[in-house]
Amino acid sequence: MVVSTADSRATIAAVRWRPPRAGAQILTLTARSVRNMLSNPKLLILGLLQPLIMLTIFSQVFVSVSSSRSFPQGVTYISYLLPAILVMTGIGAAMHSGIGLITEMRGGIILRLRSLPVELMAILIARSLADLVRAAIHLALVLVASALLFGFRPPGGVTGTLAAVLVALVVHWSMIWVFLALAARVRNVQTLQAGGYLVMMPLMFASSAYVPRASLPGWLGAVATANPLTYAVDASRHLVLGMPVHGRAWLTVGLSLAIIALASVAALRAFRKPLGPGIE
Repeated sequence: MVVSTADSRATIAAVRWRPPRAGAQILTLTARSVRNMLSNPKLLILGLLQPLIMLTIFSQVFVSVSSSRSFPQGVTYISYLLPAILVMTGIGAAMHSGIGLITEMRGGIILRLRSLPVELMAILIARSLADLVRAAIHLALVLVASALLFGFRPPGGVTGTLAAVLVALVVHWSMIWVFLALAARVRNVQTLQAGGYLVMMPLMFASSAYVPRASLPGWLGAVATANPLTYAVDASRHLVLGMPVHGRAWLTVGLSLAIIALASVAALRAFRKPLGPGIE
């Protein structure tokens, strides 16, 4: 049997070929998700509307809180509220991240990726990074709109505001991983949404996001003190207002990184399970 030179080269190339490393896979998959996101500007606009509506309504409904004794002196309510919006925006965005993962699982995209030499963890990391990019775009647009529409002028300056955005993004990333873990486990959009809203409401309103903790009823103030998002909001708010942070930012970042580590392990374990006929 005579083997041609071309066949020999093809055989050698096949033997030498190796799948891309995990870093290259993550970069490729992230770029794919970001391109899909940017190709649908309506989704970005709709995602921006929610924090702007919250900012508009809450700035009018709770503006009287700024005259209470517990409210920081010399601070406008819009400056008090916006840091909370920066943090809270990530909760809804994180739930959409989980919904997106379930949609791709049901649409067959994940099944095709799993048939390729692609690391499962690379798929999850790429998904989280793409949604983190979307969250960063939302926060940037919220800041611009707040400055133009509400006259927001951060007392902490550009440096404090950028630091607050970074803290919010770390919190967002931790919430994204929590919902990715939930999505990989429940694999049902309705179940994820029902559970997500059940978690979101206490986290959002039983906190210092909209009113100072001192003005809350005793039992609700205790809940707000135990709420981890309270410390994230306080850290972001102190940075924006140019007030002493006293380690709040580092505590928030450390707690968020711990959540990311635990949730990523849980997400990968649930994601490894077969998709099943209901998903395929």
